Amino acid sequence: GHDQSSSLAQHSIELTLPKHLPFHRDLLRYAKLMEWLKNTDREKYEGLNKNYVDYISRLYEREIKEFFEVAKIKMTGTSKEGKKFATLPRKESSVKQDIESLHGSSGKLTGSTSSLNKLSVQGSGNRRSQSSSLLDMGNMSASDLDVADRTKFDKIFEQVLSELEPLCLAEQDFISKFFKLQQSPALPGSVVQTDSNEVDGGFVSRPHNLLGDKFSVPSEKEEASIIRSMMIKVFRCIEPELNNLISLGDKIDSFNSLYMLVKMSHHVWTAENVDPASFLSTTLGNVLVTVKRNFDKCIWNQMKQMEDVKISKKSKVGILPFVRGFEEFAELAESIFRSAERRGDLDKAYAKLIRAVYNNVEKVANESQKTPRDVVMMENFHHIFSTLSRLKIACLETERREAKHKYTEHLQSYVIYSLGQPLEKLNHFFEGIEARVAQGIREEEVSYQLAFNKQELRKVIKEYPGKEVKKGLDNLYKKVDKHLCEEENLLQVMWHSMQDEFIRQYKHFEGLIARCYPGSGITMEFTIQDILEYFSSIAQSH
Repeated sequence: GHDQSSSLAQHSIELTLPKHLPFHRDLLRYAKLMEWLKNTDREKYEGLNKNYVDYISRLYEREIKEFFEVAKIKMTGTSKEGKKFATLPRKESSVKQDIESLHGSSGKLTGSTSSLNKLSVQGSGNRRSQSSSLLDMGNMSASDLDVADRTKFDKIFEQVLSELEPLCLAEQDFISKFFKLQQSPALPGSVVQTDSNEVDGGFVSRPHNLLGDKFSVPSEKEEASIIRSMMIKVFRCIEPELNNLISLGDKIDSFNSLYMLVKMSHHVWTAENVDPASFLSTTLGNVLVTVKRNFDKCIWNQMKQMEDVKISKKSKVGILPFVRGFEEFAELAESIFRSAERRGDLDKAYAKLIRAVYNNVEKVANESQKTPRDVVMMENFHHIFSTLSRLKIACLETERREAKHKYTEHLQSYVIYSLGQPLEKLNHFFEGIEARVAQGIREEEVSYQLAFNKQELRKVIKEYPGKEVKKGLDNLYKKVDKHLCEEENLLQVMWHSMQDEFIRQYKHFEGLIARCYPGSGITMEFTIQDILEYFSSIAQSH
């Protein structure tokens, strides 16, 4: 039962690490011998300590490297497992030989390790939800292939962490028990106690001062430091292997850094709750720094891509690629961070990204030649507003309101600008009247101005019979249709706004005629009812 290598190939294919419980159980039968050596012969005790670390570190290094190799193959989707890991020649472990020379009959150890129990109690509920894929495939705008790949990566990365975690805790617990070392520093002011039933002599007594009177008493803090030092030597390959795996995940898809940030943060949080000073906490904490650095790089790259975007001068702008990119990022991030304990890193990233999106939408709008500035602003801020309203991202509520304001402002600006074109002469005539009134001429005296007398008014009105107005509106509809993109589906919204604005202007012109030309009986050649019919029939005919 101690040949860890015999089933290593199978463990590798299944992406699991061999369990060393039988190995630990057999060695723990000699814990009393180690305690006696620690009390009586420190040189032999430390020699055995060193031999154990040398042997077990080589075994773990081989197992862990092969484990990570399979994880990488599974991540990249290649199918080399069968060839590479179906038959793996193994040498007998020197650790196994040492054990067999020591033990005779098989001993048994009952009970589970304290660290492992503590971890499973504190982390079982959370880890159960974390180990399932955090990606809600139904809400993704990315392709099915992206969704499947990211889900696969998520599961593999979680599996890697879930295999390493109990392995490290079990080994640390074994080292503590077998070499009689305290795992946690004592509280300040604590004293070393001895059992009340100790008798004179060395081995039969059970003093808590394991070194007896012959040696200086190491503090619990020093013993915890010895355990950490042993663990670093035993698992020296874990941190570089994890960093290599993280680097690969980042190369496969930079958005994988979101998964890794959530997963790694969760495992660090769990490990710190068990023992903040443990090897596991320290190692995962170090790796988390790398993951955060990759996440920050992912955000920076997205911002850089926004600045570098090139828009065609020959086709309409539509929804900008980085606006769609932000939507995909936000959907993915919200699905991943839904069950995360902390989301401070994501909220900071959102603040940087949304500001970059807003700035670059304005930059493109200012530079646009084919599509009017107002249309670029209106469509893109409408898209952003819809995204933020749907996702309900709390830290971006101010930006959501800002997007709505910009969308509404530029919609109105475009409507007013466009409607000046089909009734251009009529607009100019009434603007002239308003200018005279603003200069101090009374409204009822405007008709005595040569350029604005009744004959001039009738002449301008005559140029806009109902038939011409409808024709002008039809041309306007076609022009607006060319400016707007189908994706955002704002044509009918725009057309309705134009109808409202046209009717508002019509009523304004009617009011000016009534006030400036009282009793003249002059009216427009079309009515509000005609306007409603024009707008409706034009919309239905396209």
